[in-house]
Amino acid sequence: MKLEREAMKNLLTCISLAFLIACMINPVAAAYLPAREEIVCIRCHGAQPGRLGEPVKLWRESIHAANGIACNDCHGGDPKDAVNAMSPARRFLGAPKETAIPAFCGRCHVGVAKDYLRSAHGRALGKGGPTCVTCHSNHLVVKATLDIINEKRCSACHDYRRAGIIREAMQQTEGVIVSIGARIDNYKREGVETDKLEKRLFSVRNRFHTLFHNVDVGMVKQESARINTELNSIADSLDKIGEQRKKRKLAGAVVVGGALLAALILYFLRKSYD
Repeated sequence: MKLEREAMKNLLTCISLAFLIACMINPVAAAYLPAREEIVCIRCHGAQPGRLGEPVKLWRESIHAANGIACNDCHGGDPKDAVNAMSPARRFLGAPKETAIPAFCGRCHVGVAKDYLRSAHGRALGKGGPTCVTCHSNHLVVKATLDIINEKRCSACHDYRRAGIIREAMQQTEGVIVSIGARIDNYKREGVETDKLEKRLFSVRNRFHTLFHNVDVGMVKQESARINTELNSIADSLDKIGEQRKKRKLAGAVVVGGALLAALILYFLRKSYD
């Protein structure tokens, strides 16, 4: 009996391992795995109508949800225990006051919070100036791109003209960054060593992102010009890689062509001797 139980245990282990491997190979099989249990905050608020259920509805469409950032990651509390979900003893923070919002968001977005506080927006904190949630929303947080700088959003507080000039100055730079990133990814997939270029682009992209909270038109234009110079340098490096690869392909084609020609000559020589 003991041997039978052991054999059954081993069989079940083998079946589980085989199923996990199948899930890795075939994503369709993964659909049959049990869904990850939602935290109590989402189960409770998600089932409620109106104001209490709205945060969950908005959060589901956010970049936070897409990246696995849930209620407790921002608000604290116990995400597995309904009784202690909002317990201060479990570090529940609740919703921050207006002036505390930058520090609240800045626990994760450290560099962004510093950029904001240095900006004209940040210096107006507590004096009618915008906070993080004014532009980025509190629950329906969208991916940070230049699309956030738009007439509807900006003109809610002030005239859009300055924001429009800043966006225009940054628009081309963002397109170049995306294009260079795609080129680097293509070379990486082809087995080209791209670590140095990736690090350079990462550094430049971070410098570019610091401009998102700067409302000084002159500063944005000046820094955008410097960033574009660096991006042109990275693009030149990619062009050199492309030229080198072309030369190697050409050299390879010449070698293969030479080998084929030599084979043909040998073939005809042999035929002539025959």
